[in-house]
Formats: sequence, structure tokens, C-alpha cells
Amino acid sequence: MHARAAVLGSPVSHSLSPLLHRTAYECSGLIEWTYDAYEVRRDGLADFVLGLGPQWRGLSLTMPLKEEALLVAADSTALALQVGAANTLLRRADGRWRADNTDVEGVRAALAAAGVGRVRPARRATVLGSGATARSVLAALARLQTREVTFVVRDVPRESTLAQARDHGLDVRIVVGTEAIAAWADADVVVSTTPARASDGLARAVGAAVESGAIDRDAPHGQVLLDVVYDGWPTVLAQVLTARGTVVVGGIEMLVHQAADQFTLMTGKPAPLEQMQTVGRAAVSG
Repeated sequence: MHARAAVLGSPVSHSLSPLLHRTAYECSGLIEWTYDAYEVRRDGLADFVLGLGPQWRGLSLTMPLKEEALLVAADSTALALQVGAANTLLRRADGRWRADNTDVEGVRAALAAAGVGRVRPARRATVLGSGATARSVLAALARLQTREVTFVVRDVPRESTLAQARDHGLDVRIVVGTEAIAAWADADVVVSTTPARASDGLARAVGAAVESGAIDRDAPHGQVLLDVVYDGWPTVLAQVLTARGTVVVGGIEMLVHQAADQFTLMTGKPAPLEQMQTVGRAAVSG
């Protein structure tokens, strides 16, 4: 039987999810599976999902649908409810949908592969942004034994994100504007959850602080940056911290790991992770 899956979002044209999932299908011999991309806005998600036939098995969700997905689903996993966001909808046996979150595993696996928890602990983290992706990051950091988190925000962080951080037992600090520069200096892990170019100004300020000697020229041994952006890589932030000696992880690593988890949930088969990594990395490297 023909089985269908897709990624939904707005904008969605840049998404590499079709490439990753189609590669996984090909490597796994799932010739009856197809995976596409659809432009769907928040107010159109419920109608889109309602109109899907029985051949549809799963949906990947990107912004701005990750919170809306919880309202569309018949039920949600404990993790999706805890995070307050779902990047995955899975077709249940009764035809309705279950919301799940594989972003958490995507973040955890990407950081672990870069040595977090092995080369350097993740006790102190700095997180840019406080939206749905930031909440997935918090859940992943909690699994990596993080104790303290500093939020870098433009204005006021989302209270739901702060509440989740406290639920994880994390000590929370909030910095705004130029105060944020010092938050980079000795963090074990830095994670940017902001859109492409949103962190450019702050990144340049960090670079200037390094040049002036306001913060150490060299990053602490084993410091890791995960920037969730993968379109338009490398970001200014990635370039600045690479020059400082930080281990930089691109958003493609998170994307591949979360897609691999989705693939297994949708198909019931182990994901061909190495092949997915190969095509994903090639796509962002030009």
C-alpha cells in the first residue's frame, strides 16, 4: 500500500526534511513510501490534517506549527506535553493523530556526538531565545545533566519556557543586550534557537569583545555551540565562536538526528543514520 508522509510549515521551501526522509526510504527499501513538503500556516493546520486520507502515516512539523500540533492531535506523548511543542504527528490505528517530539533527541544526540557529557560536562548552558525550540533544548540539556541555564533574549523571555527550566531543576538567569556577551565566556554549552541572522549583531559584539580583551580570546576547552540554523551555513555566530576555538555544531546535525527518530516512529524500521548524515551535510556544505 502506498504510504505518505510530509513536512509542513511556513516557510517550508528551504526544508531538507524531504531529502533526509527520501534517502532513508531508499536505503531501507521502502519504495512504497513518499515524502513531500507543504506550505501550511498555523490557522490552516487543522483543516490540512483533517483532509488527509488513510495512506498518510506521519507528518513532520516546522515553525510555526509546533505548538498548534498539540491542539490538532487526539493525544500527545508525555514529552510533547512537557515541552509544549510537537514536531511530529503519527497516525494511530484508529485513524486519529498522536503528537510527539523528536527535537529533544535531535538536540541531545547532536550535542553528545560533539563531546558534551564526555569531553566536557554540560553543567552551565547559555541559550539564545525562549520559544518552542528553546523548550526542546531545555529538555535535552536536562538529560545531559545541566545545572544552570542563562537565557539571552531581546526583551522578555516566555514564562512557559522559564517554568519548564525550573521544572527541570535548573537555576535560571536572564540577560538582555550587552550583558549577554559575558554569558558566552565560560559556558559549557551554547545553543542558539533563533532564526537565521537574528543573532548576527550579538555575535559581532562577542567578536569585538574578544578582540578588545573584554573576554578571553580562547574558549574553554571542549566548549560547544549548537546553532539550530542550517540554511545559510555557517552563521556569523558559528564563524565568531569557531575563531575562538569553540566546537561548533550546525543545525543539520540536530535535523538529521530528529529526522532519524521520526523515520523510525513512522515506519517502524531503524534509520540509516550515516547515509542521512552524508546527504544532509553535503546539502549544507554547498
